[in-house]
Amino acid sequence: MLPGVSRTQEERRAETRGLLIDAAADLFAHKGFHATSAEAVAAAAGRTTGALYDHFGGKDGLLVALLERWVEQTIVDVTESMEAATDLDGRLGALWAGIVHRDTEFGDAWLLLEIELWLHAVREAELGVVGAERFATMRDGLAGGLAEWSAEYGFELPGPAIDTAALIIGLLLGAAFQYRLDPSAVPRSLVVSGLRRILSLDSAL
Repeated sequence: MLPGVSRTQEERRAETRGLLIDAAADLFAHKGFHATSAEAVAAAAGRTTGALYDHFGGKDGLLVALLERWVEQTIVDVTESMEAATDLDGRLGALWAGIVHRDTEFGDAWLLLEIELWLHAVREAELGVVGAERFATMRDGLAGGLAEWSAEYGFELPGPAIDTAALIIGLLLGAAFQYRLDPSAVPRSLVVSGLRRILSLDSAL
């Protein structure tokens, strides 16, 4: 097969994949995973249902792909914010900003998608394994960052880094659920204060 033809086919597949993900992001978040059919997603994307199954194997695979894209983009956003931060509070604030300040791509629809995945995962054992693996990846990545911050800023973590990471993720997601309904109830300062308490930091650090 000619190289030029191969590239064109790859570009078309990438375009189809992107269109399906974008359509699913809107439909899953605002209508719900179970209320949205594979046919509806394909129609909204201007593609066939066969294309959806070819790329993702079904709605489950599409939902996981959506959240993987969010995680990847969040890592980019948070990394950029942290690079600009000059102190630990700035980095803690960047964690929070990466969760709730979604000015591009999906807006804050990721949070609705996260809830949809969790609900589906607790009912479907196979997807539950995928969901557990996602959280494990998040904990591992954050634990590595916490260990680096501990050395850089000269404080001891209150326990194993992986356990501390689990608590921080719990706080961030729980706060984000509340923020989605009432942003004024969960200001940045409150979240940063909560993160500091998990890290057992005094106000003088």
